[in-house]
Amino acid sequence: MSSAKRPGTPGPGSHVADSHDLIRVHGARENNLKDVSVDIPKRRLTVFTGVSGSGKSSLVFNTIAAESQRLINETYSAFVQGFMPTLARPEVDVLDGLTTAIIVDQQRMGADPRSTVGTATDVNAMLRILFSRLGEPRIGPPSAYSFNTASVRASGAITVERGNKKAVRATFERTGGMCTHCEGRGTVSDIDLTQLYDDSKSLAEGAFTIPGWKSDSQWTVQVYAQSGFVDPDKPIREYTEKELRDFLYGEPVKVKVNGVNLTYEGLIPKIQKSFLSKDKEAMQPHIRAFVERAVTFTTCPECEGTRLSEGARSSKIKKISIADACAMEIRDLAEWVRDLTEPSVAPLLTALRDTLDSFVEIGLGYLSLDRPAGTLSGGEAQRVKMIRHLGSSLTDTTYVFDEPTVGLHPHDIQRMNDLLLRLRDKGNTVLVVEHKPEAIAIADHVVDLGPGAGTAGGTVCFEGTVEELRAADTVTGRHLDDRAVLKESVRKPAGALGIRDARTHNLQGVDVDVPLGVLCVVTGVAGSGKSSLIHGSVPAGADVVSVDQSPIKGSRRSNPATYTGLLDPIRKAFAKANGVKPALFSANSEGACPTCNGAGVIYTDLAMMAGVATPCEDCEGKRFQPAVLEYRFGGRDISEVLAMSVDQAEEFFGAGEARTPAAHKILQRLSDVGLGYLTLGQPLTTLSGGERQRLKLATHMGEKGGVYVLDEPTTGLHLADVEQLLGLLDRLVDAGKSVIVIEHHQAVMAHADWIIDLGPGAGHDGGRVVFEGTPADLVADRSTLTGEHLAAYVGV
Repeated sequence: MSSAKRPGTPGPGSHVADSHDLIRVHGARENNLKDVSVDIPKRRLTVFTGVSGSGKSSLVFNTIAAESQRLINETYSAFVQGFMPTLARPEVDVLDGLTTAIIVDQQRMGADPRSTVGTATDVNAMLRILFSRLGEPRIGPPSAYSFNTASVRASGAITVERGNKKAVRATFERTGGMCTHCEGRGTVSDIDLTQLYDDSKSLAEGAFTIPGWKSDSQWTVQVYAQSGFVDPDKPIREYTEKELRDFLYGEPVKVKVNGVNLTYEGLIPKIQKSFLSKDKEAMQPHIRAFVERAVTFTTCPECEGTRLSEGARSSKIKKISIADACAMEIRDLAEWVRDLTEPSVAPLLTALRDTLDSFVEIGLGYLSLDRPAGTLSGGEAQRVKMIRHLGSSLTDTTYVFDEPTVGLHPHDIQRMNDLLLRLRDKGNTVLVVEHKPEAIAIADHVVDLGPGAGTAGGTVCFEGTVEELRAADTVTGRHLDDRAVLKESVRKPAGALGIRDARTHNLQGVDVDVPLGVLCVVTGVAGSGKSSLIHGSVPAGADVVSVDQSPIKGSRRSNPATYTGLLDPIRKAFAKANGVKPALFSANSEGACPTCNGAGVIYTDLAMMAGVATPCEDCEGKRFQPAVLEYRFGGRDISEVLAMSVDQAEEFFGAGEARTPAAHKILQRLSDVGLGYLTLGQPLTTLSGGERQRLKLATHMGEKGGVYVLDEPTTGLHLADVEQLLGLLDRLVDAGKSVIVIEHHQAVMAHADWIIDLGPGAGHDGGRVVFEGTPADLVADRSTLTGEHLAAYVGV
């Protein structure tokens, strides 16, 4: 195993400060790392490779970057630290030579409906100042152009406690730019009442059609039936106006039901609290389907989706309002700003131009500032975060990137590589977690972790140059030069899904037939309209299963068993075998250890210092009451089952006295997507991005559907894992399913039966179908950017 040379004693004429040119990590044990020791050269580009789950993020983000941030936070006073997130010291013996770390990760930008590309990058703040100074007519300060600021007017007496208390008459007024109808969201939601109840029935007859609301025993239903506000035996359509108002919009009040005090409130606010305030991805499939049916979002009729008040829209610079500016593609907005030459705001215009030019330079000129931040893909979000660092004058800084090529077409990867090299050449240390061979190729130094994933990983298999990696006998080394081959024969379609005159976002009246019964890949440069075409035009009916890039949300109490629904059949099997309630076998319910509330650890808050987590002494970290662990199934207690890997559990529940077909089926799907090494009780917060994507795919595979729509399923996958994914896609198609994949990976394109290529560019330069046909035809044609890169990849 080769490694970077440790600097020796400074020679004559050299300064001792020049000897600190390594980041030294010794004895790292975060997550699955097994006493990892590695020396990373400073002011170089180091790429960390390895299969998904091998420990790359644990080493780079949870150890090196986390300790750098913790040490910086410690330089502030205790008072300031009290307002900052508390970070624990990573499990590592020695961390030496650290510099300030700037993390550019793949975490989706806040999905708050009021968060946009403009607000997330501070461009909106600069535009608001610009319009408040130059806009005609003048309507007020910058806040008057903000859709996050409501107008406020107040007057009255206030008591000033200074010496002698005295009441002072005061008035307060603030002009905001928020549209009062949609409250700055741009859309208004409407609940379809026909999805909540059957108005021809009474409550006693089971009028509710909401999942889980049964009229005979469900407490929620009994609250409505016995509240006294409505007649439980009268059909809902015969309610008086007052009864209907109380039923739908009643204020929360205490009522007595069967001798128990409960809270009654109207059906609409009840649904909003019970379903709409929760993360859709964390819901069970049938609940998620209900929410999608019951709630509709329409563009606000008053502001026409701009989020702004009429006053904010009336103020203009050169016939352009702030709403018009935010709706422009950023490259067009950059040209408009370049034409403004007002000396009084010259510094502001310079900063605005530089920021907008950075968008264009990084390949995001096709976005608009009013694009909701939650709709950006992982790759787009990461590049948006990069923008503030491109023009930075900082040097000797450590930049940490998490798969910066995610969501990028092969044509765009070279541009990203140039940016990474530019950061390095300014004298910075650049650490990149990456799977793409094109990105690995530019590395000065490579650290390969493995050899496997989970408990089979966590060791350094290789350190050295890219050329040395090619010759190394590691999983990455063996697969680095893998190139897919075009299929000799392709499947014939069993039908087609016709899309006509599609105009979602930048689509320009697209007409295309998507073949069914085959593996169809939709490709094109980032921003060409792929997701708009498929997600916007393929009807989300009962027969379509869509696996998009929205993130899995889960606390440390969530794990693969709870997320996939695997724990339900396991709990029932334990309950049936022991003649007790299933709730006993949940660490979040009745079976939880009372000392740690089922967390397995006791958290001690130390104010501005990092909190300390110690294993619970009563349950020894097993999370369950001792009495629950006495119940066994197949010779194992529930904590031992949750400690099993997916592969072990698949064998356990597949045969013998522990045979449980419902659990075995879910475990098989987890194994099919390559997650056999995960333990059932591993917290979701410890999973890598690639593992979360595959966990989501395994969950959706259990849904009944004839058409599967997958959005970049190779995200976070190692070269070796892509082969397994292709096998999975083949099995889905061979089982009679239609698979539509939005993808940039050339191996997936080469494996397709049919390719639809969009472009030729991004934004208003895209939105057209530039090729339809087989991969072989695309390679032979070479008329598109995708065709050129695919031909080079397969070596034709």
